[in-house]
Amino acid sequence: MKILRTRTLIVAIGLLTLSMQACKTKKLVAKPTPPVETKAPPVEEKQPEKAPVEEKATPAPEEKANFNFSNVQFEFNSDVLKTASFEILDQVVREMKKEPGVKLTLNGHSSAEGTPEHNMSLSVDRANSVKSYLVNAGINGGNLLIKGYGATKPVTPNTTEEGKTLNRRVEFKVNP
Repeated sequence: MKILRTRTLIVAIGLLTLSMQACKTKKLVAKPTPPVETKAPPVEEKQPEKAPVEEKATPAPEEKANFNFSNVQFEFNSDVLKTASFEILDQVVREMKKEPGVKLTLNGHSSAEGTPEHNMSLSVDRANSVKSYLVNAGINGGNLLIKGYGATKPVTPNTTEEGKTLNRRVEFKVNP
């Protein structure tokens, strides 16, 4: 009984294989069309023309990097970059990639609120957050120098809220 079942199974597999082969669609081989030969018009003999005058190729003017950037502003008591700063920082990245050897100093500043020690630490943290952004964008970190000034160099008096806001910044200076 076992032998009969095995033989039946083998025969069934064989018939299944044959029927699968018979059901396959036959692919027609398309014969390539022969190229049509066209007769070329008779070639007229031409007199040699004068050699063209070579124009001096003027190289495209290289675009010099412009290192006039706006200051990056920060919120009160924060070293987190504002979304509005990304456009300025992307511009810094583009210009630094034009001149990869240029070195920038990132000067961090703060408003006069808080202790001098805290403001100094905050200004360094702000400059470091700008440096982190630039390094993550592909700028060599060795070309970026960090300096923190705290509240010692305000651009406007710290008497109004607008003045304090303008003093919470990071400035970019090109090193000679």
